[in-house]
Amino acid sequence: MQIIPQSIPEVLLLQPKAFGDDRGFFVETARQNVLDEAGIPRLIQHNQSRSRCGVLRGLHYQLVQPQGKLVRCSRGSVFDVAVDVRRGSPSFGQWVGAILDDVEHHQLWVPPGFAHGFLVFSDVADFCYLCSNYYHPASEQGILWNDPELAIAWPELPEGVEPQLSAKDLANPTLSGQNPERLPRF
Repeated sequence: MQIIPQSIPEVLLLQPKAFGDDRGFFVETARQNVLDEAGIPRLIQHNQSRSRCGVLRGLHYQLVQPQGKLVRCSRGSVFDVAVDVRRGSPSFGQWVGAILDDVEHHQLWVPPGFAHGFLVFSDVADFCYLCSNYYHPASEQGILWNDPELAIAWPELPEGVEPQLSAKDLANPTLSGQNPERLPRF
């Protein structure tokens, strides 16, 4: 597995090797010793979501029990985003984006203290999260997906498809609209 630090070095792109033939493929998606060498902590919760084209989930983070997430798309294609929301970080407010799909099998390590979200641009996508901490719904926070200060370059959706967000995600404040005490520390 190749591990590539991104423009924010704590965010890592993992490129596993896939072995395919006329029957399909095999890919090793996680190996603890490789994750240890990359500085990724033990992953203790596994989640999966299914979404249709145009669904945008995020941008989410937790204050209590902050989660690092090793994410991948096991079916379909998404644009995945990690935003540094750690107060005092030299990369505060910067983002990293990567296409994750069921062809290349790339994964993204989103460290604790980063807001995370993704946009589906295939007909359907199954998205898998290996998390470093348990979900703590009472401390979940959000940043508005299209915050002009972040200027995330979301990819274009197919003609006639608009981003679809939950009412909760549509009500998220911008990063500058956050209470600074509700942001993680660097």
